[in-house]
Amino acid sequence: MKAIVAVPVFLFVVILDQITKLVAEATMVSAATPTSVVGEWFRFALVYNPGAAFGLHLGPYSRWIFMGLTCGALVVLGRLYRQTEDGDLRRVLAISLVAAGAVGNVIDRIRSEYGVVDFIDIGFGVRRWPTFNVADIAVSTGACLLALVLWHEERREATALAAASAVVPNATDSRDLAP
Repeated sequence: MKAIVAVPVFLFVVILDQITKLVAEATMVSAATPTSVVGEWFRFALVYNPGAAFGLHLGPYSRWIFMGLTCGALVVLGRLYRQTEDGDLRRVLAISLVAAGAVGNVIDRIRSEYGVVDFIDIGFGVRRWPTFNVADIAVSTGACLLALVLWHEERREATALAAASAVVPNATDSRDLAP
């Protein structure tokens, strides 16, 4: 049951991410010449990000460090997926989104020494969000959903534990019996 959700979501995001990046590279020149989609608020601008989110860069070995970190994250996500019950589709969706986004960006790191292809640019004037891509959207959305799902699981477990540990008076204890 899990794979019915996980595989299509994963493949859709990875394929959409790679197609949009290829189109961006084929049709855009650079961030210096953005293409307006909705005025100045939403535009396309080609940027290569050798670092991580928000331009985090760790020097000349960033590419390899972030590929290693991504592989580690994928191992953790794989474990979470295996621990997920068949009917927990929100958790499966969240894990699939994060994994697909991570794979989409690691593909870029493998195929290009320039880094991850980013092209979605939003903001007003000089106040702009860091340029991002479809994989980044999937990672962010999936991470938020996963945090919410795990938080709800923790709350349910805490409630169940509290209910199970509640002291129930023993009916055979003569002190508890009313005269």
